Amino acid sequence: MAVSNAEISEIVDGLSADPKQISPKYFYDERGSRLFDDITQLPEYYLTNTELGIMRDNIVEIVAMVGKQASLIEFGSGSSLKTRILLEHLSELAAYVPVDISREHLHASAQQIRDRFPHVDVLPVVADFTQTFALPKPMVMPVRNIVYFPGSTIGNFEHDVAIELLRVMYQEAGKGGALLIGVDLQKDPDIIENAYNDSAGVTAEFNLNMLQHLNRDYGASFDVDEFAHSANYDENKGRVVLELVSQTDQTFAVGDTAFDIADGEAILTEYSHKYTLDGFAAMAGTAGFSVEKVWTDAEQLFSVQFLTRP
Repeated sequence: MAVSNAEISEIVDGLSADPKQISPKYFYDERGSRLFDDITQLPEYYLTNTELGIMRDNIVEIVAMVGKQASLIEFGSGSSLKTRILLEHLSELAAYVPVDISREHLHASAQQIRDRFPHVDVLPVVADFTQTFALPKPMVMPVRNIVYFPGSTIGNFEHDVAIELLRVMYQEAGKGGALLIGVDLQKDPDIIENAYNDSAGVTAEFNLNMLQHLNRDYGASFDVDEFAHSANYDENKGRVVLELVSQTDQTFAVGDTAFDIADGEAILTEYSHKYTLDGFAAMAGTAGFSVEKVWTDAEQLFSVQFLTRP
């Protein structure tokens, strides 16, 4: 794969920070994507199946709130399981606009949607969705824009960055638009920690695969066997902290830049924030949105929320 100087600089800057960190986007090479799909099927990982259940149980009401002739703009196109539930029921959609920074992955995903839903005008956009981008013009003029952000991916962003992303969504939704979003909720810490420390060790493989990805594609020299997966829930900050912890004093390099890491020192790979309903509503309000409807499962593990732009 072609590697840009900007990506190398981003990785080096992250590893030069205190604490050392690597962006979670580097989880997702081909193997990382397969491992994440495996994670979503684990018994401990409640998030995916709970969100799917909420969508299925409330799809009639969700479709009614989306309305007719809307443009559905999905930020980040994953395996599209939840998107397919929507598209199966949104019979009068103006367009489906998947947005992703990975051109190859995006166009493959978009073609799968076209094949499954030939009546839908599928208009993929290659863009970094953390920044505003130009929307394509569908064949049918949409009545309103609905931004779709499933999977609780909003939780991977720190508070200030999450607000800025919500502001981008606010702009892309436009006047009278809305946001349909998955939001993971605060709950028993054991349930949360078990979701990121599964008994089969798949999440550990997924975390460690990031280093293998950097070794293969970005000229890094991590000794993967000398790192261990760590995932702990910080109840005070309401977030899971995923890290790779060095098991010895060692040196590694990325390109021409060498780094020392001490025994027990960690590289941060991901935050996963969990919210209260009031806390998320306040954060969304700072970005300009109003929470119109919240759907949850019976145990209130997870929520799907419909936010409107006045």
